[in-house]
Amino acid sequence: MNKVLHTGTTVLKYSFLLSTCLFSMQACTHADSPAVTDKPVCITDSMSAIIQIDTAQLRNIGSELKLSGEIAFDDKKVTRVFPFSSGQVIHVSVSLGDKVHRGQTLAVIKSAEVSGNYSDLSTAGNDVAIAKKQMENEESLFKNGIASEREFIEARESYFKARTSAGKMANMIRINGGGHTSSNGTYTITSPIDGYVLEKKINQGSFIRTDATDNLFSIGNIGDVWVLANVYETDISKVKQGYAADITTLAYTDSVFHGVVDEVSNILDPITKVMRIRVKLPNRQQLLKPEMFANVTVFNKEDTKAISVSSQAIISENGKNYVVLYRGNCSLSVREIEILKTSEGKTFINSGIQAGDRVIANNQILLFKALTEK
Repeated sequence: MNKVLHTGTTVLKYSFLLSTCLFSMQACTHADSPAVTDKPVCITDSMSAIIQIDTAQLRNIGSELKLSGEIAFDDKKVTRVFPFSSGQVIHVSVSLGDKVHRGQTLAVIKSAEVSGNYSDLSTAGNDVAIAKKQMENEESLFKNGIASEREFIEARESYFKARTSAGKMANMIRINGGGHTSSNGTYTITSPIDGYVLEKKINQGSFIRTDATDNLFSIGNIGDVWVLANVYETDISKVKQGYAADITTLAYTDSVFHGVVDEVSNILDPITKVMRIRVKLPNRQQLLKPEMFANVTVFNKEDTKAISVSSQAIISENGKNYVVLYRGNCSLSVREIEILKTSEGKTFINSGIQAGDRVIANNQILLFKALTEK
């Protein structure tokens, strides 16, 4: 009997020492960090209303590239308006930045060339009338046997030549101004599209020379705009056509505009060593204006995958990172994790949790404190 008691006492003694040792080891191991335990902490009904649960998922790792750029007009939607002929500007009806509609008058120009074209057209018309009368007379004489067939054919050819010359003059007037010229020598410059006046290079009283090759106006549509940004040589591999891009501006600090990388240049600037990219951006409300400064974030979706959760679920303390695992309202635990990277509001995790694990992603700090109290 004494032997049994002695044996039982010895077992209890060793069990107590082992428990003490294990407790001491755990305390030493987690002296500088919260204990990763499963304490009986429950989520109340009132707390359920203020927390969010996120599920860890296997996602493509994304990276962000921050660039600086500026808003520009879509060149495909910009039309340059040239003069029909030389002359003097007698009226300009628009200013720089004005919104204009297709067919709206931009300027009226007095031109000696236009006046001369109408004079030539009038002369050509008279020539046609004379040649036609001559042809008809020769035709009558030929039928009556008075004139030869050759004379009739020559008169007919002269008529055809006069009519061709008059048609050529009319086409010239139509091409050089269409229906916007008049016989008093003036012609009207009109807008070819709906848009805004981007350039205005003439004023009332200006003279347009016969050798002028410059445009008078540029009209652009800003329903879509371009964002031009520079990419340094070290970041070229991080940008490709088709990547998504977010744009922010100083004018609208709370707004994010979403676009797509439309074109990537293949040429580097020889001085600055930067490559230019172009982001196509819808501008339906026409908030974005050319020459605005823009911050550009290009998103690169890599092929590599990793477990990710909402960045709001991460708790950082004493240089380490944790999440609160959720298995039920009364089945919670703290889990230390190793962060790989953070991108687009998601934190990619190298170790600590698996796909399908659920974590508290909002107001989890209260539960974290309760679970790690000593």
